[in-house]
Parts: sequence; structure tokens; C-alpha cells
Amino acid sequence: MKIPRLLAACSTALLLAACETVSTTAPGAVGVDRTQTMLVSEAEVEQGATQAYAEELGKAKQQGQLNADPAQTERVRTIAGRLIRQTPVFRPDAAKWDWNINVQKSDQINAYCMPGGKIMVYSALIDKLKLNDAELATVIGHEMAHALREHSREAASRMRAEQGLGALAQIAGVDAGVVGLAGTVTQLTFDLPHSRVQESEADRIGLELMARAGYDPHAALTLWQKMGQANQGGTPAFLSTHPSDSSRLATLQSLLPRVLPLYEAAPRN
Repeated sequence: MKIPRLLAACSTALLLAACETVSTTAPGAVGVDRTQTMLVSEAEVEQGATQAYAEELGKAKQQGQLNADPAQTERVRTIAGRLIRQTPVFRPDAAKWDWNINVQKSDQINAYCMPGGKIMVYSALIDKLKLNDAELATVIGHEMAHALREHSREAASRMRAEQGLGALAQIAGVDAGVVGLAGTVTQLTFDLPHSRVQESEADRIGLELMARAGYDPHAALTLWQKMGQANQGGTPAFLSTHPSDSSRLATLQSLLPRVLPLYEAAPRN
């Protein structure tokens, strides 16, 4: 074996040895039980999210866009609060997160939840789609599910793995064939299942959260129908990062029998 290839093999082995296989959440009634491979610590990601969210809040405040409508902000915080109270079903530590919920005045149809519970809802999501409380709970629950499952940490881990392999190739002089194989394995392991699997998980967990919080899970169907209609006039920002799957509505419909009993037993406040 040539020295560069030996170095590549050894370094790749060290990279793989640094991986941590975790189960970030309990499966819940919706059965999300996939294990995840992490190269980045939870603390690192949360620290980065705290800084990024503070910067976003600062910009929005400076532009007069942060929580400009007190009634709308209170509505979002009330819905999010009911959802947050259900998060220990999936991970008990989420109850101790420093949750932060805000609304940004914007023409973009969008919302997000950064790691550690940093939520932002854009006003156009509510106003343009004319969302009722249950539909809004669908969106917020979906975004919260990404944070509960640490999907950003997974993505950061994927990036670190790719950067490590790239740097290794440059330093060791590995030929293009070896680099191409490593890139293909990385893509198959992380990239291709990443968007499909993570979006499905967020749909499932979000659906259960809203049901347990007392929001009619049927609203998940009308929400995604409204998103599809909005997409006809140009892709909303929300859908640019949350690709619509043709089977999404069918999957949600199939999960209703699992979550409707939770909704029926849930408090309505």
C-alpha cells in the first residue's frame, strides 16, 4: 500500500472512531426510532445557535421587525408554550431548554427553530396563509421537532466529515478515485437520506406534539395543502428548505389513527 493511501485509511479510521451514535428522542406514538451519527457535540451546536439567534434578533429589532404586533406575538407564544409542554414525551431534557419564541415582521412565508429551542415565526406565514391556531401549531411543532431530533447537529456532523475527508485528500495527495469514492459514501450515508428522513421525522413528531397539546391533527393536512397552493405563486422560503414530498399528505393521513386518541384525551388550554 502506498504511504498516502495508508495515511488516508488511518485518518479515515480516526474520523469514524470519533463518531457518536445516539438516539436523540424517544420514538413516541409515531415511531421515530432512527439512531443518528454525530461528529459534533450538542454543546458546540447549541452555542453556535445561541449566537446566531441573538444576531437575528438584533437585526430584526434594529429594523423594527421584532414582535411588531403584540397580539400576534402573544398568539404564537401561547401555541408554542402548549407544544413545549409536550416535548418531554420525546426527550425529558427539553423541558429545561432556554426556549425563546419570537415573531419577525416579514413578507417571507417561513419559520424556524434553531437548536436548543430558538423559535422564529415570520408574520407572512400567518397572514398570507391565514392560518388557524391548529395549522400554526403544525408549523411550529414541525420546526420544534427538527430541534428535538438535533437535525442541525447531524448536518454539522456531515459537513465536518466532508471537510475532514477533503483536507485529508489535499494533505495526503490521495488520487481522485479514492476521493470520489469517499465523497460518494459520504453522500449516500448523509446527504441523500438526510432531507427525506429528517423531514419525515419532523412531520411525525410535530403531528404528535400538536395532538398532545390539544390541536386537531387534521389541520396538518390543510396546512400542507395551503403550502402547496402558495407554492403555485412562487416557492415560499419555508418550502425551499422543507421540500414537499408527494406522499406527505398520505403519510400524515395514515398517522391520524395513532394521534387522534392523544388529541381526544388532551386538555384544551
